[in-house]
Amino acid sequence: MEDTTEWDEFMHQGIQLKRASSPTTTKLCKRCGEKPTTCTGKGNCTSGCDFTSACPHPEDVCVSIWRKKDDKVTIETLCHNPANILYGSTPEDFKNGKCEMRERTDMPSQTFMCFCTEKECNDQIIFTPRTLTSIKKLNKLCMFCDLRESSCTGKGSCTSNCEITSICPHPDDVCVSIWRKKDDNITIETLCHNPANKLYGLTLEDSKNSKCEMRERKGMGSKFFICSCSEDECNDHMFFTHQSQVASVILVSLVPLLVLTVLVITSFYWYRVYNQRHVGAKRRKTPLDFSDARAIIMDDGGSDSSSTHANNLNHNTELLPIELDAQVGKGRFAEVYKAKLKQGAAGAVEPFETVAIKIFADEEYASWKNEKDIFSDADLRHENVLHFLTAEEHKVEKQYWLITAYHPRGNLQEYLTRHIISWNDLWVLGGSLARGVAHLHSDHTPCGRYKVPIVHRDIKSSNILVKGDLSCILCDFGLGLRLDNSLSVDELANSGQVGTARYMAPEVLESRINLDNIESFKQTDVYSMALVLWEITSRCSAIGEVKDYEPPFGKVREHPCVESMKDSVLRDRGRPEIPNSWINHPGIQLVCGTIDECWDHDPEARLTAQCVAERFNEMEHLDKLSGRSNSEEKIPEEVSMTETDEVEK
Repeated sequence: MEDTTEWDEFMHQGIQLKRASSPTTTKLCKRCGEKPTTCTGKGNCTSGCDFTSACPHPEDVCVSIWRKKDDKVTIETLCHNPANILYGSTPEDFKNGKCEMRERTDMPSQTFMCFCTEKECNDQIIFTPRTLTSIKKLNKLCMFCDLRESSCTGKGSCTSNCEITSICPHPDDVCVSIWRKKDDNITIETLCHNPANKLYGLTLEDSKNSKCEMRERKGMGSKFFICSCSEDECNDHMFFTHQSQVASVILVSLVPLLVLTVLVITSFYWYRVYNQRHVGAKRRKTPLDFSDARAIIMDDGGSDSSSTHANNLNHNTELLPIELDAQVGKGRFAEVYKAKLKQGAAGAVEPFETVAIKIFADEEYASWKNEKDIFSDADLRHENVLHFLTAEEHKVEKQYWLITAYHPRGNLQEYLTRHIISWNDLWVLGGSLARGVAHLHSDHTPCGRYKVPIVHRDIKSSNILVKGDLSCILCDFGLGLRLDNSLSVDELANSGQVGTARYMAPEVLESRINLDNIESFKQTDVYSMALVLWEITSRCSAIGEVKDYEPPFGKVREHPCVESMKDSVLRDRGRPEIPNSWINHPGIQLVCGTIDECWDHDPEARLTAQCVAERFNEMEHLDKLSGRSNSEEKIPEEVSMTETDEVEK
């Protein structure tokens, strides 16, 4: 009871700090939200708002937004910090003394905005002649009819016969036309596409052309011509070139030289293979050394595997001797396999070591590279972060591998589904999770050396593995972001709305992260961590009646979209339920209080991961209240662990 009183006093002091008064220098602006209006969008108008309010932040300016959709016209008046994006637009005229409206062409309806700094300046709205000039370059106009039958023969020039002209959704998009012929069926597809991305596996190499010059592409399953161009509606007129005959003549002329080249390369290849096998046979007579990527199997009471050296791309001439065993997971970007790494030392007790292999297909190279680059940071290594061994490029199979430690208990979501945990288990799982996230977010190592902070951006129970001692380890850094000081605001903005919708923080769902403060990215991780802590708590016997496992926001559909989560998190301000019966246990009461502060709607009001880790450390003595009982299995004991093995998905 004495400890609880000290904790209450600590919480009271924290609340007093949180309620500290804000600066008194604030602007007075009209703030009526969105209201119908008779303003026509020409000349001068008044907002029609009869409510004047002091803005909550000293940096705020006054804003008016005029919208017209169909016959409905509205005006919205509000305060806003110009350092943050508003409705997807960057404030550019916020130093004006008057409310001069500018058109925003990137909105779903006709929209004009103004930003101004004088008292109640957003009441008098001014539509000037330059208002009609867009502040942003219009996106391209392209023919956009998807797939349609055509009588175009693929010779000379043709028109698409598409009667739909569309504004491309992205400013970098170009116009594209595709002509296909399979048997007697001829079709033409017209669309917009960003040339930075592949289309049907092809790179748009002619995207800067002003005309739609069709080029034949082989290996597409049918006769296939494609063009891309950068002028408005340029994909309506298609010009078919006839370079194939010239290419055939050149190819025939070069056949003798090509044959000779192939013979030389083949001879050299077989010589290399013979030489490597000869050297390999000699090497097998002496102990092998895999010191660059060696895993050491430990007993189930501790870490399941570790490495004497990691964070390297394997540049050896020969790939590591790995034998895939069984697929144990599959995600958006890769598949995960349990595998055997053959031992290097002669006379080893075990002929192999068990590792996990995450295999990326060729088209997911970017995701593999991002995760490999994050793992390659030596300062990432921590007992609560997945142990990385090495990375390999398998060029023949067109695959990219990440080789990591293997943990047979699988991921946290699967573990919670199968087990009811004790208070001590909750303390171990929750504390280790918080320490892992705190290490990612920290800008220094335990010994005080500077490190680049990292945000995970996809924290969820299926991206967390459970070790033999029930501590958590973070994995799956495919969406991770290194918060390097050299990153510009534009680069941070281009990082996109990523993650799993169910676990997205309110500001991520709303695409309103404060890009000027990198701590904002860390606080999105803290929100996601709070949902995982709730999952862990919901399966703890100390709460009383324990129901079957259910993910956060379990009433929404299995794989909710962003819009569905906006309704639950933004509109309804909903969070997973914490029943009163949970807080009868003093430890659970402290955990639930921490969870509540971590999923606060205001990112700046949330705790840091380091603070959460320190709170769990202070709870250590509470394990005596419930004993150190083991988790209760919910699956039959005779089920083999190998049948339920899971790793990160």
